[in-house]
Amino acid sequence: MIREQRSSRGGSRDQRTNRRIRAREVRVVGPDGGQLGVMPLEAALERARSEGLDLVEISPMASPPVCKIMDYGKFKYEEKKKAAETRRAQVKVELKEVKLRPKTEDHDYEFKVRNMRRFIEDGNKAKVVVQFRGREITHREQGTAILEDVAKDLKDVAVVEQTPRMEGRLMFMILAPTPKVAQRARELARAAVAKRTQRDEPSEQPAPSKAPDTGAQTQEEQTATP
Repeated sequence: MIREQRSSRGGSRDQRTNRRIRAREVRVVGPDGGQLGVMPLEAALERARSEGLDLVEISPMASPPVCKIMDYGKFKYEEKKKAAETRRAQVKVELKEVKLRPKTEDHDYEFKVRNMRRFIEDGNKAKVVVQFRGREITHREQGTAILEDVAKDLKDVAVVEQTPRMEGRLMFMILAPTPKVAQRARELARAAVAKRTQRDEPSEQPAPSKAPDTGAQTQEEQTATP
């Protein structure tokens, strides 16, 4: 139903509705999307009021402005719901740090590379750090070689976003998912949201009705009765 709506201090970013519409005449779209033509604002407001709905300005720059008759509260609720679903479907990219040493053992190296592969496939980024201790800092080429090996072992799922660089006794690089891997992670996230939404929606199937108990006995029961 039409309500008087005053804009808050500083204005509102929402569409103008009802009495907040300033044009003298508007082009009106009905609730079903049908064109109702150009009419004075008061006539459009009366049409919306008669249907228990709101008049919403959807194209203020048109001449005359285009307004649609709709349930504005329901429209804003659906917009908010879609925005929330979109946010949930987005992959939240995390930067996970993995530390190595110039003399990291093969089994430890392989274990950490497997872990990096797993969370890169989930759409995350990896900061691979080689930490030098004592005189190890004089053999920086060992750190470079390790980072090159990591990039090579993960080249099917990751690209080097930031090439190796030194910060004090640390040498690091950043790996990011390839476009194909990132796209797959987004699709999986969207599918998970869709599945969760479908599961949470109440079933519209009516509960099976039970036959009324009339007290009548079946033929078998009548036969069994002495």
